[in-house]
Amino acid sequence: MDVVIAGGHGQIALRLSTLLVGRGHTVRSIVRNPDHTDDVRATGASVVVADLESTSAADLAGHLTGADAVVFAAGAGPGSGVARKETVDRDGATLLADAAAQAGVRRYLLVSSTGVDAEPDPERGEVWAAYIRAKRAAEEAIRDDDRLDATILRPGRLTDDPGTGKVTLAPPPVDRTDVTRDDTAAVLAALLTAPHTIGATLELREGDVALPEAVAALDG
Repeated sequence: MDVVIAGGHGQIALRLSTLLVGRGHTVRSIVRNPDHTDDVRATGASVVVADLESTSAADLAGHLTGADAVVFAAGAGPGSGVARKETVDRDGATLLADAAAQAGVRRYLLVSSTGVDAEPDPERGEVWAAYIRAKRAAEEAIRDDDRLDATILRPGRLTDDPGTGKVTLAPPPVDRTDVTRDDTAAVLAALLTAPHTIGATLELREGDVALPEAVAALDG
């Protein structure tokens, strides 16, 4: 499988690249900052330097030629403001969808966030509210795009603890608990080859079900 990951220098994306390359897949990772290329290449992925906030769908589509799937794992990051939640977390996701459609790539995985079904907690501030609303808008756009075979994944609060290989993976609602970045990357890798999850919106948490069984249990 040939997979393109947008947001390729993110912590989940780097783990996902390592997993996929280790299984014999080809990975192209899109990064904005040329200084991040060495970290991405260390995973075995090749690097595409492109800024999702300034490139066109047509130009981005040129980097997706021949791909079997795309993964949107980009994000404006914790230090960004309201505007970049919209231009990266929302608009970047739809830009990738447009580019994928132009390149003839249907399989699309969107890394979203837990909590998008509810109004943001005002005590967490304006930037958090903008993030949740941007993720919600991205989900709605991707879910409604009939050019795509999309799966939306909503991890819980992410930790850097070692992965356990056991998760809770189910449609919402699911209690808000943690999940490791290792297990999140492993679930994304599994979803890429799980066509029965196309059209699904899934919440991911730590749990007690072995990852392959959790993915298989979604069938039907």
